[in-house]
Amino acid sequence: MKSAVDRLTPLGTMVLALLVEGDMHPYEMMRLMRGRREDRLVSITNGTLYHTVGRLERAGLVAQVRVDRDGNRPERTTYTLTDEGAEAVREWVRRELPRTDHPAEFRIALAEAHNLDRAEVVDLLRARRAGLEGQYALHRDGREDALERAVPEVYLLEVEREAVLLETELRWLDGLLDRLDDQSFPWGADELGPSTDTYLSERKAARL
Repeated sequence: MKSAVDRLTPLGTMVLALLVEGDMHPYEMMRLMRGRREDRLVSITNGTLYHTVGRLERAGLVAQVRVDRDGNRPERTTYTLTDEGAEAVREWVRRELPRTDHPAEFRIALAEAHNLDRAEVVDLLRARRAGLEGQYALHRDGREDALERAVPEVYLLEVEREAVLLETELRWLDGLLDRLDDQSFPWGADELGPSTDTYLSERKAARL
């Protein structure tokens, strides 16, 4: 039987991570995610969001706090994150952050990596770097070998592109690891400090 983390979708992870910030109703979740352009990472529609929240509730990862009605507006159910939901976010990020074969999931894991301790993120990213380095060497050496065998370059364009992308990500990853090793680089809620006025205004606007 699949665990709660195995059944967790990318959108489900994003919903759980959003509730780390505080209790919310789905309409507020939708407005916040769209306002933050998180629809770049995953498709977000009213139907998929409400369906996802329902699945999370049935799995025990979120729980209802209250149901409100304001005037003629439809009822709004506010949800809170359970302890199991908070742990599911962390476990999902732990699983996806070092993987090199799930590029879409990696983007979300990276966006939510701040839910883990700095040292753990560094270890996970170093594991990812090792995997990327192996893939880069494979593409680089494969292309060079093919050219030595007089394979026309026109047949190697995809291999060339992949090698360039891998080399670029490795450089970016090295820079990120350097920043994370520098303790002056803020990480996590404790180091980032209290919520800013901009963030609080964003939350308030999303609730309306």
